[in-house]
Amino acid sequence: MTKETAGEVLHGSVFSAQDLYLFREGTHRRLYRMMGAHLAEEDGKAGVHFALWAPNAEGVSVIGDFNGWNCRKNPLQMIWRDSGIWEGFVPGARQGDRYKYRIWGKGGVQIPDKLDPFGFYSEIPPGTASVVWDLEKNWQDGGWMEGRASRGRLTEPMLIYEVHLGSWRRSPGDGSPLPYREIAPLLAEYVREMGFSHVELLPVMEHPFYGSWGYQTLGYYAPTSRYGTPQDFMYLVETLHRAGIGVILDWVPSHFPTDPHGLAQFDGTHLYEHLDPRQGFHPDWKSAIFNYGRNEVRSFLLSSAAFWLDRYHADGLRVDAVASMLYLDYSRKAGEWIPNRFGGRENLEAVEFLRQLNAACYGDFEGIQMVAEESTAWPMVTRPVHLGGLGFGLKWNMGWMHDILDYFGKDPIYRKHLHDRLTFSIWYAFSENFLLPLSHDEVVYGKGSLYGKMPGDPWKKFANLRLLLGFQGAHPGKKLLFMGGEFGQEREWDHERELDWPLLENPGNAGTARWVKDLNRLLKETPALHEGDFDPSGFEWVDFRDVDNSIVAFLRKRPGERPDPVLVVCNFTPVPRHDYRIGVPVSGFWSERLNSDAKEYGGSGQGNMGGVESEPVPFQGFAQSVSLTLPPLGILFLVPEEEHPERN
Repeated sequence: MTKETAGEVLHGSVFSAQDLYLFREGTHRRLYRMMGAHLAEEDGKAGVHFALWAPNAEGVSVIGDFNGWNCRKNPLQMIWRDSGIWEGFVPGARQGDRYKYRIWGKGGVQIPDKLDPFGFYSEIPPGTASVVWDLEKNWQDGGWMEGRASRGRLTEPMLIYEVHLGSWRRSPGDGSPLPYREIAPLLAEYVREMGFSHVELLPVMEHPFYGSWGYQTLGYYAPTSRYGTPQDFMYLVETLHRAGIGVILDWVPSHFPTDPHGLAQFDGTHLYEHLDPRQGFHPDWKSAIFNYGRNEVRSFLLSSAAFWLDRYHADGLRVDAVASMLYLDYSRKAGEWIPNRFGGRENLEAVEFLRQLNAACYGDFEGIQMVAEESTAWPMVTRPVHLGGLGFGLKWNMGWMHDILDYFGKDPIYRKHLHDRLTFSIWYAFSENFLLPLSHDEVVYGKGSLYGKMPGDPWKKFANLRLLLGFQGAHPGKKLLFMGGEFGQEREWDHERELDWPLLENPGNAGTARWVKDLNRLLKETPALHEGDFDPSGFEWVDFRDVDNSIVAFLRKRPGERPDPVLVVCNFTPVPRHDYRIGVPVSGFWSERLNSDAKEYGGSGQGNMGGVESEPVPFQGFAQSVSLTLPPLGILFLVPEEEHPERN
């Protein structure tokens, strides 16, 4: 269909000629306004208008509660001869009715009844029907939305609390997951109290298998019904916004499960996925891979991303498994993949889709952030599309995560042999806009909790954990912490159980939670600790050479003429160091703002009595220096009370 032929009037269709043109071009970003099931009125009768894309079907009927699931009663018609879109109005259908599509493929072959790819709501699994639902809501988060543009700047602090809704807290009665409306005030109050700036939710998009944590998505336009209605989920987002907390949603455009009622072989053909398993089957997750070269599929995914930012007021999307999209040979052996048209391993269609996705989302929604979970060295992931980048705002720093957890997992006596694990990340820290994740992936499948990874007795485990979280906070980049890590959850995460909240009655766990709360406050209130996260001038080594003692010291600074420096000193051994000299760029009194070894955090209480006065003793390239007590397995944050730069 050309732009000229699309200009003809489509009688009886909710699609305009322009809609059809953009859909076929692969650039439509608002398909949810006409596709799927929408309450409507025709000839004075209330009912529902249905629209479905099934270009290779020979016939389509909508079946549901409104017609006794009888496929003869409500056949749909292809309004435009080659659009592939089947439409129809069902009088008497109403909100809450369950429905599916009965599709006959080539030769009249009946395929399994299908959900609505654009369905706004689904029945509770294991049910698989879509549900007619209207998304109207009188939102009460206007203040947040109006100010989002300024809060969304990359110079602002970003402290993300990653949450799986079904296991954060559960009902004290029967242990079932809390509904959206019940968890909303609890989560908002807790996250605000702990000082996080954002919540990132593991996928809430409808998924048939609860144990996938949402990463096996089928309902790309439906929040899971396990916890309530679409408006209930809107209430959760609204409640977080009114508490001053941003909401990031995990979104999975990389693959989808092959359940018979889902997207796979939707109209009897490989419509959403590639036909060839070397392109269309994911060996890691036994799932289907979207065909990014098909224009209508790109429109489907672009509209899904926009849907969550538009209708649910999400403040960003974290795009899952980007690496698996970028490489045709991802997790494949020789002969198991098909090279691109130039003979390379890059998935050119996926690259173009990601660029299109990010340009569209940033262009349409001010103040949001697009985040890539990308684990390779693909260049310019967070650089603008017009400069040749993928256009994301942030990229997970998987290298830092693996290095730092490997380092902290070793007994301190061996850490001097792994000193480069601490320092290597700075070599590439400003090549992308990095987010430092301590995510759910690191506390499952036998990996143990963050607390469990730490060596030593319980006291040393908690000291190491506080040091790890402090080092993450001080390092350039935005921060993410999976739920439970903030108070030292001791067992590995289990999606079938809530976190072990009674642990907060223990001094070590309570002290860790208090440390995270105070650390987050310092990171938010101190411009030097967040404004220069992506600017090389925001970081300066003071000393990274003390390998034998496993000590590093560095400065975090504000970019510009007034650096307002923060001195960070880390001792990665359980041996306290007294009279340890460190060069400083500013003369005067250096106030000890945070000390992870303070007794209120569960530490031994060793420190510097609130701060130290600098001395005119040149050291480490500075005219001034301070003599510090470095606590065991501790991190110090010090700031000058007055600035008098005396750098050589």
